[in-house]
Amino acid sequence: MDWRALVRGLRVVVASLQVWVGSMAVPPTGDGDGHGHQKGQVDPIGGQAILEGVMMRGRTSWGLAVRHPSGGIERRSFPLFLVGERYPLLKKPVIRGVVTLGESLSLGIKALRMSADLSLEGKNPAEEGQAEAQEEAGPVSLRWHEWALTVGGALVVAVLLFVVIPLALVKYFEDTFSNPFVFNLVEGLIRIAIFLLYVTGVSLIPDLRRVFEYHGAEHKAIHAYEHGEPLDVEHVSRFTTRHPRCGTAFLLVVMVVAILVFSLVGKPSLWVLVVSRLIGIPFVAGISYEVIRYAGRHQDGRFARIVSWPGLTLQRLTTREPDVQQVEVAIAVLVEVLRVEEGGEPVPGRVPQMVPVL
Repeated sequence: MDWRALVRGLRVVVASLQVWVGSMAVPPTGDGDGHGHQKGQVDPIGGQAILEGVMMRGRTSWGLAVRHPSGGIERRSFPLFLVGERYPLLKKPVIRGVVTLGESLSLGIKALRMSADLSLEGKNPAEEGQAEAQEEAGPVSLRWHEWALTVGGALVVAVLLFVVIPLALVKYFEDTFSNPFVFNLVEGLIRIAIFLLYVTGVSLIPDLRRVFEYHGAEHKAIHAYEHGEPLDVEHVSRFTTRHPRCGTAFLLVVMVVAILVFSLVGKPSLWVLVVSRLIGIPFVAGISYEVIRYAGRHQDGRFARIVSWPGLTLQRLTTREPDVQQVEVAIAVLVEVLRVEEGGEPVPGRVPQMVPVL
């Protein structure tokens, strides 16, 4: 078994699950929403960790930066087209949250696939100790069916871990929880416990922990940007890895709202419960979006502090202190997105690699 390939596959799965969570972050808009946005001070920038890199987005563009196996930093930038901005109906309360979740998830998966290809590019069997294959080896990337299986597998794992297992456990003790609200409360607590165990377990594996380190690097870079500090390693590294509008805060709000909404479903059969959760996720996400949106508009209020505190606490697990090279990657993508936001042309193809700091 090629254990290195297995580890790379696991990293794609972990990053895919990170995308499911990261896509729940309220994206940047012009009215007080957004990851890293302080109204009236700076243009909003959002972001999330990907494989060996970071993706960030602004109002009109998005980009990514990935640490190449050669040591350099590969950057890409693209115009941002949001369907939610084109139709007034899609801007209505709750609906806009569902649309936002879909757009963020789509963008996150696209960025993840690009990062997977870039981070594997140039890795060949010769690097794995098979010198005889040197001449025949070419760039390595995930084929479309490998990608579909990997991301699809991550989705199946997520459904099993966070939907099926909590429901199966609480359903087994159904007679103990006769009240529908208590039934759903226990289900929600089990889901949170499984999530905490998952994050803790993944963080103990060095190769998989790198996703969380890039997550921390992303937060540091956005903190430096919103505070008006120079975007260099020295200044960016001073900031915390935790951010109040990270997607993990939204995830916890979703779990709380889900308890209230799904209490209306009652206690039917297990598979009816599973289907209700899958169908109801967009509606729950839409309501949760409005909660986070309100908190973002009143950042100095008690409600905003209550909403953000669990997410900040959870980020002790979902972020890790990055090294210098990871901070460089976060800075690289932020600088690239800001360049395009200020009127520069997007660069979707290969650009000269940034030379790593020795």
